[in-house]
Amino acid sequence: MSEWNGRRVLVTGAGGFIGSQLTEALARGGANVRAFVRYNSRGDSGLLRQLPPEIARELDVVAGDLRDPAAVAGAVAGVEIVFHLGAIISIPYSYKHPYETAETNFMGTLNVLEACRAQGVARLVHTSTSEVYGTAQFTPMDESHPLQGQSPYSASKIGADKLVESYYRAFNLPAVTVRPFNTYGPRQSARAVIPTIITQALTGDCIRLGNLTARRDFTYVGDTVSGFLRAAVAPDVAGQEVNLGTGQDIAIGELAERIIARVGRPVTIAAESERLRPEKSEVMRLLSDNGLARRALGWEPLYSLDEGLGETIAWIAGHLDFYRVGRYEI
Repeated sequence: MSEWNGRRVLVTGAGGFIGSQLTEALARGGANVRAFVRYNSRGDSGLLRQLPPEIARELDVVAGDLRDPAAVAGAVAGVEIVFHLGAIISIPYSYKHPYETAETNFMGTLNVLEACRAQGVARLVHTSTSEVYGTAQFTPMDESHPLQGQSPYSASKIGADKLVESYYRAFNLPAVTVRPFNTYGPRQSARAVIPTIITQALTGDCIRLGNLTARRDFTYVGDTVSGFLRAAVAPDVAGQEVNLGTGQDIAIGELAERIIARVGRPVTIAAESERLRPEKSEVMRLLSDNGLARRALGWEPLYSLDEGLGETIAWIAGHLDFYRVGRYEI
């Protein structure tokens, strides 16, 4: 029997890329899943629409806004474990809309913390991001690496992470923070670099990108989801921040070449100025030290980059209508 069978859980940001995959994994494990999605007038539940019907109909889908304390409190009521993934995650969007980004990511997290405190949840798993570290000051980057806000997005997440830390220390809230490094895989939008490369490689003659020399530690979504699941049940991890990364990095230009080789079409690569971050905002290297995740969570990444790219290319090739190919998405 699955350790999730019959457990009552909430996933905020359930309609997103990682959130939908986590929601599906929990439901398949037998959990009673409440999925919190951002309200819109279309009744659109985001990527939950991609779930098989037999999984989707088992979900308790609740629409609201993280910035509304009452909506968040209602979503948390009656659950044991909360996975908080809801956030505005686009870095280019945060340049244009820093207030909305900060309010959603910081105050939204405060609302989740207050609701979890009031309800006495057994565990809160809060989602951070490797972007809170900024450009690597040493590698591999463990959880002691300094935090540096190089975009409004990363600053909002630093603030949210520190709120979680404060609630653990001040109120003994049983919260753990997981810090994924550049998750990729099926269902990811073209806002992220790997789908951007793949869609262009499949359909065009030239892949247009921003910085080609920046290096990232890409982690397959299945591995990231398993890290979330382990963080929810592992003993003695409350109050900790835990990296979820592979411990290997690759330059964006090299990544594009690898994807082109797998796709098997003659495609060139070009850098475009509009896709570049402001100079002092660009994060040049992210490379994780995942030793704490291995020790504390019993977690390790199972997918190689080539295996993960193969899964992702196959999914995107079958869902090209999901993308506006060639358009720069923020």
